[in-house]
Amino acid sequence: MSDDKYIPVSCAHHSEYELAIMHRQLLNITWQDEQEKTQHASLMPYDLLTEQNCEYLLAKDSSGENKKIRLDKIIEAYPITNE
Repeated sequence: MSDDKYIPVSCAHHSEYELAIMHRQLLNITWQDEQEKTQHASLMPYDLLTEQNCEYLLAKDSSGENKKIRLDKIIEAYPITNE
């Protein structure tokens, strides 16, 4: 297994997640899960959490399942627009 030390994300990325939560903005997110597999999903973020010196994005998928994604494991996240 690779070194799993948390790497803090930039303030800009953190702010983007906070804004998405505040505006109830659906996000397309690509991340690496605990098994180091790449995952893709459209998620509704609802909170940020700090736990054991790591930061996480809490979100729900379209079926209502909760996701807890470590911020430094997010590869890409962008808002879904209706345009």
